[in-house]
Amino acid sequence: MAGFVNNLLILVLLFQNICLGFRGPLSVFKRYKYTSRSLSSECLGSDQTVISFGLSDFALDIRMPAVTPKESDTYFCMSVPLPVDDEAYVVDFKPHASMDTVHHMLLFGCNEPSSTENYWDCDEGTCKDKSNILYAWARNAPPTRLPKGVGFRVGGETGSRYFVLQVHYGDVSAFRDKHKDCSGVTLHLTHQKQPLIAGMYLMMSVNTVIPPGRKVIDADIACHYKRSPMHLFAYRVHTHRLGKVVSGYRVRNGQWTLIGRQSPQLPQAFYPVKYPVDISYDDILAARCVFSGEGRTTETHIGGTANDEMCNFYIMYYMEAKHAVSYMTCTQNANPEMFRNIPQEANIPIPVESDVLKMMHGHHEETKNSDASSLLQQARKEEKNILDQETKDNDASYLLQQAKKEQAEILDQDFHIEEAMEWPVLDLKLGQVSGLALDPENNVVVFHRGDHVWDENSFDSKFVYQQRGLGPIEQNTILVLNPSNAKLLHSTGKNLFYLPHGLSVDKNGNYWVTDVALHQVFKLGANDKEPLLILGVALQPGSDKNHFCQPTDVAVDPITGSIYVSDGYCNSRIIQFSPNGLYVMQWGEETSLGRPRPGQFCIPHSLALIPDLSQLCVADRENARIQCFRLETGEFTREIKHTAFGRELFAVSYVPGGLLFAVNGMPYPGEAESVQGFVMNFSTGEIIDTFMPLRKSFEMPHDIVASEDRRVFVGDVHAKAVWKFVSAEKMEHRSVKKAGIEVQETKESEAVVEARLKNKPESTDLLRSVDKQHLVQKASSTGVSFVLITTLLVIPVVVLLAILVFIWWRKTTVFGADGEHKLDSSSGRILGRLRGKGGGGINLGNFFASHKGYSRKGFDRLSTEGSDQEKDEDDGTDSEEERSASPLPPASSSS
Repeated sequence: MAGFVNNLLILVLLFQNICLGFRGPLSVFKRYKYTSRSLSSECLGSDQTVISFGLSDFALDIRMPAVTPKESDTYFCMSVPLPVDDEAYVVDFKPHASMDTVHHMLLFGCNEPSSTENYWDCDEGTCKDKSNILYAWARNAPPTRLPKGVGFRVGGETGSRYFVLQVHYGDVSAFRDKHKDCSGVTLHLTHQKQPLIAGMYLMMSVNTVIPPGRKVIDADIACHYKRSPMHLFAYRVHTHRLGKVVSGYRVRNGQWTLIGRQSPQLPQAFYPVKYPVDISYDDILAARCVFSGEGRTTETHIGGTANDEMCNFYIMYYMEAKHAVSYMTCTQNANPEMFRNIPQEANIPIPVESDVLKMMHGHHEETKNSDASSLLQQARKEEKNILDQETKDNDASYLLQQAKKEQAEILDQDFHIEEAMEWPVLDLKLGQVSGLALDPENNVVVFHRGDHVWDENSFDSKFVYQQRGLGPIEQNTILVLNPSNAKLLHSTGKNLFYLPHGLSVDKNGNYWVTDVALHQVFKLGANDKEPLLILGVALQPGSDKNHFCQPTDVAVDPITGSIYVSDGYCNSRIIQFSPNGLYVMQWGEETSLGRPRPGQFCIPHSLALIPDLSQLCVADRENARIQCFRLETGEFTREIKHTAFGRELFAVSYVPGGLLFAVNGMPYPGEAESVQGFVMNFSTGEIIDTFMPLRKSFEMPHDIVASEDRRVFVGDVHAKAVWKFVSAEKMEHRSVKKAGIEVQETKESEAVVEARLKNKPESTDLLRSVDKQHLVQKASSTGVSFVLITTLLVIPVVVLLAILVFIWWRKTTVFGADGEHKLDSSSGRILGRLRGKGGGGINLGNFFASHKGYSRKGFDRLSTEGSDQEKDEDDGTDSEEERSASPLPPASSSS
């Protein structure tokens, strides 16, 4: 019996060791359980600050412990120890703050906080040792997610053991009601080793001075990079109220590559880097902040208060683990002369619409007047109601918008444009198609010439129209078509025009057109028979402020309402008018001999507005190039020119997010360039794709327009046709589907965190389902099957139980209470078959006796038909043969 107990103890110890080898994350939180601070009930739904997500993942909630700042520009700090001793990785950040009360938050990693108090004034410092910035938040920025396989390394021998949260409270008028603030951030950590280690590179100006009233002042930062290669995946900009735009670049061999560019007045989130950017040894990292001192009466310096300014460009990067550096800074300008060549986009403020600013700032500005307190209380009450009743819906809606926006902005260079074969291109009865546009509903608007044509007899040598006797075009010249099937939805423009040319549609659905015969520009309402605005003098060509000469195109700024006219075939200029048609300025000149210079035109033929960059791009037709200019000043910013354009470039169109579309002209005899369409990356100017029709060739493509879902329409003036092209991979469907999946996953994972932190009972099912998925994913990702582990743990227990059951069964069936043999005939026959003649019986005594040091005591009587060669305990050999004994005598029958 003692031997049995010993073996049982061995199995138990083995089982225990296996279990410890696969301990869950909650088992390592014991130290934290006794050292964590008690948090106010105003901060969390429960006092649980560490939440397990399964085998290897957990969440850590870091919140201000219900503080009430008493002075503006207060900086409070608090620390939380890492709840594990071994190495972990931060893979996700979820902020909990509102810019109504918090100006910004920073999360540091270090080994020794400056204080051991619940919280302290950050003037005492954040950390006593070196600290690394892990996360930054401001202006209602959404959560930040790291790429798969990337994490911030903490804990272990080299990582930070404490997190220190710094919260800047800008205007404390938000605390007049004495409420408590519990702003902070929730971290998602994992014990799974990440192959790529994340880090933060901070570019910061420290000596910029903004003079009062100065319209534009630049703050430039640049440093040479002298470390192992790093890969950039996210960026964040930060200024205070005077910042207009912040841009960051990699400069390599004189070439500037954009890392990121954003308005600091928008949510100061970490935005994804659109194109992969790697930084190698001796590259230069450069950044520029553009400020305006308008409205200030004194100088503004870099500083920590809300009335000071900051110029920060944060870069999230990852490196191979063996070379990883967690934090780097750049605070100098190593090469001021270099910034003469910075791309012009860095100087162009990004407009922020007033309703966006109102949403961002809420009632914060209004707190300065006498009604501030009541407005603030009302806003907080409304916000609380929304958060309580619509959190999930609002989060889902916002995340969906973000996903769609990001998806639209990311240029997938693998897509290909092809003709839409279902489009009835040859069935449309049109005249010469001169202009195309999309209305606010994305319907296709066509401007055509009906039964009029432009030929060699249309004008004299002074550009005066010679066919007035024909009268205006009697057909409707403006047609609105369904973009899916070309069904006519609306038509207008009858008896108004002689030779239609350019067309655009403003944000209100008004049609803006040019007529080269009339030398005029018209604004038409969708349902108006008479023009709402006319620019130019009918049938009179000219070059002054009141005349045009064959104007080619018109564009209207959706933000300012300014009107831009390309003029034209016999003038070489761009003219800007106010929204009500007053002359503002003009720029451009005729191309001189030799290579055309910036700002020179040879037929400015087509216009494309880029509102998000405040630029206007012009198809400079006979110079076969695209020129872009600043809207505010007409200053030249860039040229895009390719050999594939040939000798002529007819039209250009821009799609928000960075795609530029264009069509060229017919090649001269003997030239190889095809007449085709082009898709370009606006940021770099490179050609991503080219396209042409399959059923019939282009003859003279005259205008092009594209939508955000990559449907492209081309108007051909000679073929009298409108061609439609679409992405061959149906990118619009894939994008929406992908965005939907991402939002669903985000919503579920955040619901888990919220449910656990706030103890929401309605989320129980979701918790279970997501945890189950999470466990399976994590187990598989580490290469160890959870099912396999469980099986290995269960097998010894099952075997042990089986042995015990067999022992109990044998003792109760083979022996009676007095230990005598009472086997009946049927049992004897069964055991005889098991033991005997087929090749050896089951001898548990020999089985256990085969293990050295084990006593057979307690099992001897089970072997009723022992082997002739049983193993001696001191013998080094085992028996490999057992004999079956004679059959048991039959039991007497009772009849």
